[in-house]
Amino acid sequence: MSLHYHKIVQNEWFGYPEEWFPSVSATIGDRYPERSFFMLFIAVTSGPRFALVGLWYLLTATSKRSLPKIVAYFGVFRTFTCGGWTYVTSTDNHDWHDIFMISYLVATIPWMFGCLLLSPANAKAIQYRKYIASAFFGTIVPLVYFFIQHKVHRVPGAYTIYAFFEWALVLFDVAFDAITALDFETFELIIKDNKGISKGAPRVPSPESEKGKASDAFATRFFWSEALDAAAGVYHGFAFWSVLTSLGLTVWYFPLWHMGISGYEAFVMSTISPLLLVVPPIRILVIRHQRVFHLLSVAGLTAYRVSDPVYRLFTIGFGVSMQCLSWAATFYSDATNKGQIESRILAFIIGLLMSSIAKFAWHSNNPIWPIMHAENGGWNSTGLVLAILAALRFTNKRYASNGGELERQNTSESAVLYAFSFGGLLFALHSLLSDTSTMILWVWEGFPVRGPLSNVHAYYTIFVMTGGIVLGVSRPRLVSSWPVFVMASVGAAVLTLCSHWFGFYGALVLAAYLVALSIPLISSASKKSPALTFGLGFFVYNFMVLFHVWVVAYAFVPGGPFVREHTDWIMTVTMLLIGCGVFNLNKNRIGMQHRKSDRRPTATFPSRHRKYYFGVTGLLNLVFLCAAFMRFPSNDYEPYHADGRVITAGIWTIHFSLDNDMWSSERRMRDLIKDAELDVVGLLESDLQRIIMGNRDTTQYLAEDLGMYVDYGPGPNKHTWGAALLSKFPIVNSTHHLLPSPVGELAPAIHATLDVYGTLVDVFVFHSGQEEDPEDRRLQSEYLAKLMGSTNRPSVLLSYLVTKPLEGNYNTYVSATSGMHDVDPTDWDRWCEYILFKGLQRVGYARISRSTITDTELQVAKFVVPDSAERSKYLFDVEKDTRNHRVAEHEVPESWRFPALLRGNGVRGHRYHVFDEPRYFMY
Repeated sequence: MSLHYHKIVQNEWFGYPEEWFPSVSATIGDRYPERSFFMLFIAVTSGPRFALVGLWYLLTATSKRSLPKIVAYFGVFRTFTCGGWTYVTSTDNHDWHDIFMISYLVATIPWMFGCLLLSPANAKAIQYRKYIASAFFGTIVPLVYFFIQHKVHRVPGAYTIYAFFEWALVLFDVAFDAITALDFETFELIIKDNKGISKGAPRVPSPESEKGKASDAFATRFFWSEALDAAAGVYHGFAFWSVLTSLGLTVWYFPLWHMGISGYEAFVMSTISPLLLVVPPIRILVIRHQRVFHLLSVAGLTAYRVSDPVYRLFTIGFGVSMQCLSWAATFYSDATNKGQIESRILAFIIGLLMSSIAKFAWHSNNPIWPIMHAENGGWNSTGLVLAILAALRFTNKRYASNGGELERQNTSESAVLYAFSFGGLLFALHSLLSDTSTMILWVWEGFPVRGPLSNVHAYYTIFVMTGGIVLGVSRPRLVSSWPVFVMASVGAAVLTLCSHWFGFYGALVLAAYLVALSIPLISSASKKSPALTFGLGFFVYNFMVLFHVWVVAYAFVPGGPFVREHTDWIMTVTMLLIGCGVFNLNKNRIGMQHRKSDRRPTATFPSRHRKYYFGVTGLLNLVFLCAAFMRFPSNDYEPYHADGRVITAGIWTIHFSLDNDMWSSERRMRDLIKDAELDVVGLLESDLQRIIMGNRDTTQYLAEDLGMYVDYGPGPNKHTWGAALLSKFPIVNSTHHLLPSPVGELAPAIHATLDVYGTLVDVFVFHSGQEEDPEDRRLQSEYLAKLMGSTNRPSVLLSYLVTKPLEGNYNTYVSATSGMHDVDPTDWDRWCEYILFKGLQRVGYARISRSTITDTELQVAKFVVPDSAERSKYLFDVEKDTRNHRVAEHEVPESWRFPALLRGNGVRGHRYHVFDEPRYFMY
């Protein structure tokens, strides 16, 4: 710092005084002689680093254990990668420096976790390792946050704060390895030729080192069989959540295409199959033959092989019913074995975590859903095989349960209250935590960014869910207390009522609580009647699912207007239902204190299973971080025809990203948008963040694959069917509007300002109300006309208007109030989709057939953005005959023309239709 202070605090955006403390890379690699000194000393320390890995291996290795070899491998690997990122600096080769650095951080995870598993029975060393490892991984979260603030949002001073966390990682890393000094105190290294006689001989620990061994899960030996049990349990839980979350999707397909109640909605009740357990012979049959029923539940994952949507729904319905029945029987049969029931619940909850992580890696689609197949990115075959193996392993062991029926009879808590709480908890987990982007979109309010982003900050949700798992296991009495419930209720209120980061903080509190409470709640509820607890519980869950559909689908369902737009009611009822379980748990705690002297001994509590489930959770977090790295936005997007200052805009109603045959349609949509060379596209019917739509977000995949910025539009708590905007141009500002809708469904709109070749251009994306509500549509046309007329910047409207050309509300949208013009007034064949504009040179218009992707075509238009010298010409009206003067394609420049591959028969069922070719205009 004394030699090159101003130079090493300078980064790509800012320097001193905004940035005043250097990062590790800048300090060690950018300048001479500092770089040479650091490399000299890092070379000196390499010997001790390799020696530490070797000595640790000798200390922990035996002839029957393979884990020490794995840990030693990662120890050597991370030491080499440490040399990689220090000797190859970002100045030398930025890509390789990042590769070595990320590899080092990734390898540190199995190294630290492996050292914890292999730690000798030294309570002090184990405690220090836990603290330092927690600090190390906890530091990564703010490290990534401030790096994003610097790299993406270009916040002055963010890199300085990032630098402090980066140096902290170095210190924690060194401190973790320094703990080995405590284990080496009694370690004697002797070099002699003993012909291998003493290799792997058991060590005799000192009496002091035995202290705390029995109570510490990490001090026990590592068994691959138990690790496989944990992995199989988690994957089986993942299969449950995959099948359950797919049910709503397959049911939703039918009212979507019937435009009303179809009758197939009855399959929602597939989940109440645990009610069958009220019949004693059936209960005994299911409990004694759990393997059979768990294998039958895998049938839901075979649905992708069924092409007919009706029979695919039947297959999913059967799979869901078997899943719910078999899991209820498993919880009940293992309820009195504390270790076993905890492992089952951990498998169930970590399975939800795995489902959320898999959906993040697949851009909010689950790769083994029945709407996925090989053509759209599904891994169904692989997932099915693993699910069968996991079900076999999951049902491989049975633990005896002594005195179980007696304990169930003596408990005083209400089974009905447990049923209510289980239903509310399951609904909250499914509706809020089955996808990492759901709660982020609840608090999203447009640009500039003032809150979390789905592809950047999703790990915060995974992190608090992971913390909730640990907290629920280690502090069940705490998480089931009334003060913590009140805190979670406040978090739920903050999420429901607030936006941006503050709203998301409430979401994180609620997420941690829901996961943590699941463990003591399900554990206690499992001791009651499975038919009542889980059968009625799933019925309550179904009621909540329908409730949260009714608040947005009120215009299409009986009694809908009574709950219209009342997500606040849903959240309130959810927390009250969960509160029923908290009441039971606290009542049970008081009863246990009175009966403490009379309790009979139950089965043992083998806590060592926790380390395997925690290990699986750690690996899942690692997978998520790798996926997040792959999805990190580049924000360097380029339009297709920048040389001609052309902007190609489109409007498309995507029908909730399910095609005519019930397959997820993101990739097919991506291909057409790419073929049409769209720079800006408005998507309607795009809000998929509900249980019936799979809690998905199509815009994530489209934006990242096409290289576009995205504004999701009004979030799922705004009760619309959705409007979204994708743009290759930076979105400078955007606001969301809910237009007047006194009777019918809410009409969402986005008003965004884009930086198009240095010119600010306003883009409006709008979906009007339905045909049955003419007064709604009249009020909406007036509102939008005033909104468009409020700006004198060049503007484009990408919309769904539900009107005939030149008639009725059309003349409000295209009027002196709005200042907007129709892209082609002679196109008489429109009813819904319209493109309007002002202040731009309109040069082309085309209509592209949809194939089987959706029920609405893609309409596109090309505009030239005038420079400052020509701008005034297009801000005022031009004579009608001049404005709509059409010309032949050969009369316009190459950059103004539409792609030729969509002519004639087109490609993949997409072609120019209605006019059979694009239209071109002079003005």
